[in-house]
Order: sequence, then C-alpha cells, then structure tokens
Amino acid sequence: MRSLLQSFAYAHLGLTLTACVEFEQNSPPSRPELPEVLVVGTLSSPSSYQIRGQGPVGFDYELAQEFGDYLQRRVKVTPYSSMETLFQAMDAGEVDLMAAALTRTPLRQQFWHFGPPLYDVTPKLIYRHDRPKPVDLGDVTLSLVVVKGSSHAELLHQAKSLDYPNLEWGETVEYDSDELAAMVAQGQLDYTLIDSTHLALNQRYHPTLRAAFDVGPPLPVAWALPKQRHDPLFSALLDFWDSEVKSGRLKRLEEKYFGHVQRFDFVDTRAFIRAVATELPRYQALFQQYAGELDWRKLAAVSYQESHWDPNARSPTGVRGLMMLTQSTAKRMGISNRLDPEQSIRGGSAYLQQLITRLPPNIPEDEAMWFALAAYNIGLGHLEDARVITQRHGKDPNNWGDVKQHLPLLRQRKHYERTKYGFARGDEAAHYVANIRRYYDTLLWLDQQISPAEETAGTATVGDTDLSP
Repeated sequence: MRSLLQSFAYAHLGLTLTACVEFEQNSPPSRPELPEVLVVGTLSSPSSYQIRGQGPVGFDYELAQEFGDYLQRRVKVTPYSSMETLFQAMDAGEVDLMAAALTRTPLRQQFWHFGPPLYDVTPKLIYRHDRPKPVDLGDVTLSLVVVKGSSHAELLHQAKSLDYPNLEWGETVEYDSDELAAMVAQGQLDYTLIDSTHLALNQRYHPTLRAAFDVGPPLPVAWALPKQRHDPLFSALLDFWDSEVKSGRLKRLEEKYFGHVQRFDFVDTRAFIRAVATELPRYQALFQQYAGELDWRKLAAVSYQESHWDPNARSPTGVRGLMMLTQSTAKRMGISNRLDPEQSIRGGSAYLQQLITRLPPNIPEDEAMWFALAAYNIGLGHLEDARVITQRHGKDPNNWGDVKQHLPLLRQRKHYERTKYGFARGDEAAHYVANIRRYYDTLLWLDQQISPAEETAGTATVGDTDLSP
C-alpha cells in the first residue's frame, strides 16, 4: 500500500522554498519532552500561507503561531513548493507536523497521525462556464489534470477502480490546485478537482469557474504528524485544539479566512474586475493618500460597494459621492462638496477610522474593521442593538461571526422592539460587509499579479493587471 501512496506522492522532488518565518517565544519551555524548535511544514496557498504587504498570513500560519504560544516553543514555519516536497520532508523527519489544508483520507491515515478536524471541505470537479457541464466522472472525456500526491488523485484512483474503469486523467508536479483552477478559467485545461473552500476563494479571481458536481463526500481538514514519533506532540495538539475550541479562537480564525467567501455572484465579480481595470486607476492615488491607518485597498473596496467608483452616485435617501456620505456626516468631517472625489474619499476614510475608535474595546483588533463597516452601513446604534441581540442568544457580541448571524434579526419585530434604536436592515449590513471583504481579497490578489519590475519602477497600478478571464 505504501508503494501506491509513493507512486503519486513522491515521484518528483521539487524545490523547497527557502523562505521561513521564526517566532521567538520568551517564556521558558514547559514541556521538556517536546522539541526545542517546532518545525511546521506548509504550502503556499490562499488558505494556508501567503506573503502579503505586511508579512505572512494564512489560516494554518496563524494557527501555528498560536500553537507555538501554547507550547512556549520557538516555531519555524517553512512553506514548500509542492505537496511532493512537503511529503518528502515529512518522510525524512525534516518537519514535525504538516499544516497545509490537508484532507484526512483513509490512505493518508495509514501513514500519518491526523489531529482533530479544523473544518470540512467537499472535493468538486470544476470547469469553465462556457464549456459543456459534465454530469459525472463517466462524462469526463476531455483533459482532466490534478496534483500528483493530492487527495484528488486518490479519489480518482478509487473512482476508476470502483465505478469508472475508462476514466483517464493526468497528474502534475508542476502546478498546485489553485494554478490548475486558473488554467481551467483561462481555457488551457478542461477540468480539475478542487476543494470547496479553494473554489470559493478562486471564484473571486476567476469568476468563469463553475462546479460541475461533488467528487465524494465532505472530508475533514486537519494537521498531520508522523505516526512513528512525537507522541507527546500529538497529545499536546489534542490539548491545544480543545483550548482553541473552548476559547472560540478557532471559530474566529475560520471566520477571518473563510466566513465571507461562500456567497458568489458571477455578474458582480466580473463587473468588479472590469472596474478595477477601467475606473480604479482614476482614484487609486487618492485612496492611498487618505487611507491613514487603513489598507488603501479596504478603503477602495468600501467605495466600490458604496458607489461602484462613480463620483456622481446618489441614493434615494440622499447620500452622495464615491463614499456615499450623508450631509450630516460630510459636515462633521469637514467636507463641503460630496461630489468631489478627493473630498469624498478624505471624508469617508476619516469617518470610517472614527467609527473604529468608537467601537467597544473588547472587540478584537483584527475584527474591528468588520464591525466598523457594519456601523458605516446601518449606524453604531443599530450595530450595538445587534450585539445585544447576539448576547441574548448566548453568543459572543465581540465575535463578528456571531454578530453577523444575528444582524438579520433587526428586521423582526419581536427582536427590534426590545432594542434601543429599533428596526434596521441588518441582513443588508451583513451582506455589505461580506461584499467588501470579497472585493478586498480580489484587490489583494490582483495586486500580487503585478510584476516585480513594475513594482520597483513604481509605475504599476492594480488596474495595469491583465484581467481577461
């Protein structure tokens, strides 16, 4: 059985990325049986590990930091260039655990200890929206390629042996699943398999992608450790997971990276990507100039949600301009002309940052922006009402994931009658924040497509990126 795993997991050795990040922990070790330095192997992907302007980010990356804090150990997070090189490092004892959005499959469980499930994903076959939609794997007669060594390859081997003896596909060590998804979107490949979470993330960048059908049931994603060693580490991981669940930190982290990606609108996404190319270059410098402590792309995303970057936008309620300010807000922010792009952006940024400072201090810093955006949409008073309702239902009023679930209750009389500020379209506020988070993710991704030469020269903008589907 091991030869079967190796046949599609270790066939080719890629280059290991040299980048690694170390976290120094000042507290003395409290678990002498554990290694002095915990080496965590991961993969570069939107869900696990990415380098952005302010440094590394990612669900697995942040969770590894917290695990290091919990163990009072130095942690070295090393991203590998491919699944094969990661598995090779694990087999050679070069990493203590793998934190790389790995699904727990029966075959993998024969070789590794898997920790408790972090979240579930469903493997899906995807295609480009203007191509024929296959009904099942028996209908797949064109090019299908998956990553060698992936759970998707394992699923296809099982399907061929059980139900689809004529099924044919290719396996690659040159591309990861996100790159294969991009090739499908660009028409270079007919099909690939991708997990549901990654599909939702990729549709923000490649709106032409579609899911044809599920390829098997949902699978848990978990960290993996070697079976033959580090039993104390596995025990510590179980304790850590229990602590993360009880404290709500795991739920917060899942909300941060995946809570806004499931809702997808093809028309809106395509329109946004076009607007980035045609409209954003007119205002990008102003967003950068007046962003202050904010990431300018968050400010730009707010403006697109508000006005679609139309400086003359006007709503039936009288709010106007790029940032759709009310007359009273504009006056408080010192804005005399809401239709002037510079004044609107300056006023909108100042108002948003003011809202952040007025939030209750118990709201975590990394979630404050989402609360402030909800307040930008429906006002601080209604946001506070939603937090009260959230607490009445036994949930955390300082957790955005909990509050957004209860915002729609502001529409229901039995709930808003017991609040200070009454009725509000809380469901619209929840969608408003989710839309902005998706626009922001897309801007981050598009920004990363700029070539290093352009970035060094200082001549490129997000709008310079080739946005053809």
